[in-house]
Amino acid sequence: MFRVKAFCLIEAIHLATGCPRLAGRLIHPAVVCHVHHWTKRSTDSMWSYRTGPNSSGEAGVSALQTKIMEQGELPVLLVNEVGGVRGVLKAHVEFLKKHFHLITMKEFLKNKKHWSKKVQAIYLWWHKPIIDRELLESLPDLKVIANSGVGMDHLDLKLISSFGVKMANAPHAVSSSTADTGMALLLASARRLVEGCQTAVSPDTECFADDLLGDEVTGATLGIIGMGSIGYKIALRAKAFEMKILYHNRNRRTEEEERAVGAIYCTKIEDLLQQSDFVMLVVSLTPQTHKLIGKRELELMKPTATLINISRGPVVDQDALVEALQTGVIKAAALDVTYPEPLPRDHPLLKLKNILITPHLGIKTDKTTRMITEEAVANILAALNGLPIPNEVFP
Repeated sequence: MFRVKAFCLIEAIHLATGCPRLAGRLIHPAVVCHVHHWTKRSTDSMWSYRTGPNSSGEAGVSALQTKIMEQGELPVLLVNEVGGVRGVLKAHVEFLKKHFHLITMKEFLKNKKHWSKKVQAIYLWWHKPIIDRELLESLPDLKVIANSGVGMDHLDLKLISSFGVKMANAPHAVSSSTADTGMALLLASARRLVEGCQTAVSPDTECFADDLLGDEVTGATLGIIGMGSIGYKIALRAKAFEMKILYHNRNRRTEEEERAVGAIYCTKIEDLLQQSDFVMLVVSLTPQTHKLIGKRELELMKPTATLINISRGPVVDQDALVEALQTGVIKAAALDVTYPEPLPRDHPLLKLKNILITPHLGIKTDKTTRMITEEAVANILAALNGLPIPNEVFP
């Protein structure tokens, strides 16, 4: 039974993406190998796991494809809109339509009576559509909500679960690009790249100043708060810059994992803050991490230190950060997230010269956004076919 379920899980990912290799990123390698070993020996053609040049999702009809086709029509997937500020990317629509009948919130609200019992899944793109009790009550056959990213702080997980609806996120797709963004912010802030670019292109520049000095990254100490998959990939990147790496996390990594990146565990967050030249926040937003970095924590940091936030805006007390930057408690900050997003145009953070703010660029690459949608589709197909969801999130 384990082998059958595990195989179906791989098939869901294969069917959703047309790429069996993606299973290796979403499922533990031991499970994949176990299924390969079994399916090579199997004499049942329905369960034969295809490999090689004819292994694309278009080749042949898998068990999952057969099951969906027997339903007579594609399952209905609700999205906020197509394109625009909060819509699924237009480049992904063709792929989504291979597996679902796609409708937007505008179409749903225009003919709610027709669609209410047809919608089986929702794909959230940048937190939209908003999931509230009214929407859940209007979708009696809803089975799963797939999120386009890791953080689920915008969802009332207990409320959704009370309606019998499953939830999933996309942690594997986002880790590398988010880690890249973290290192990009660190480097740009340390070497004053934005300020340098402005000087270089300014029509008023007649010569380049010799005192546009930044901070050395090589050999500096990086403190990572939150050593999950993203935090660990940041550590891998920081190792290449010969940085000393400290980390604080709810659970300590294994000694082997620590040795691989040269990371030192700090039981107390205070120890990390006091020793680090750069402090990077890579935590999920929870009641425990809300305003994790406030006035007290900022005052523990070195006056020459830089704070980098790639997690969620509310993890930092922004009023305390403004004061710390204005008074020299810390040297600088680099933020990919704020609250709200975007900040009001008269917010004091926007008036400071020792801060770098980007518009939540963390996952925004062509490759990553495509992988997010692939991962979401795999999650949805698994849920609709009664299989284990690769990235199910529980309340």
